[in-house]
Amino acid sequence: MCAMKSNNVKLLRHFVSSRRELSQLPVISVPRTLRQQLGDDGADDLVNLINRATEDAKEDTLVLAGERYERRLSEEISGVKQNIAETRAELQTQLAETKSELIRWMFIFWVGQLAAMLGILFVFFS
Repeated sequence: MCAMKSNNVKLLRHFVSSRRELSQLPVISVPRTLRQQLGDDGADDLVNLINRATEDAKEDTLVLAGERYERRLSEEISGVKQNIAETRAELQTQLAETKSELIRWMFIFWVGQLAAMLGILFVFFS
């Protein structure tokens, strides 16, 4: 389970990184007064910091969603396994009942056959 979880987290991270490469980072315009206070390098660093925080939040959201999905999937799988076990037990019970009925009817048939054969032999020899 842990290996599956780490593989899914790796896939999610790969998905996030590939989405970053495909999509442009959001453009944040820094107001002129703030740019003057921070300077051009400071404003660019602020924009990069905000973009990085947004990306990290997106990645964390994807990881959380993946973990929720895995948990829900394992709950559903355990429910299905339980349902299968119950159905199997019911089928085994029905099969045992069918076997006993079949043996009973076979016995009745063979007793009837034996009675018919004895009747024929009795008529034949008398």
